[in-house]
Amino acid sequence: MLEIAKLKNLLGIVSDEKDTVLQFILDDVEETILNYCNIDEMPAGLLNTAYRMAMDIYRNENVGSEENAGGDITSIKEGDTTVNFGSISGSNVFASSLLKNYAVQLRRYRRLVK
Repeated sequence: MLEIAKLKNLLGIVSDEKDTVLQFILDDVEETILNYCNIDEMPAGLLNTAYRMAMDIYRNENVGSEENAGGDITSIKEGDTTVNFGSISGSNVFASSLLKNYAVQLRRYRRLVK
């Protein structure tokens, strides 16, 4: 079972104000691993991988923050002022690359679905 206290220690977080966000991230990571591997329980051999995934999500996706809700600025034009915002697909790119980063570890536990 993934623990908030361990994730907080790994991230260097000392307060309890982000517990809800951290629990969401841990639940999301566990769900992602179980769905990808087509299994019902988190194997002990994937616990460290799960914590690494959770740390990456926390550091890269700004979960629980309203910042970056409109996407990144893709272009700015000063004459007659034009600002274009990109879609939040950048976070989708990160999410798909996150799974690829850990695919080698996850494949070992992956089961075929009938």
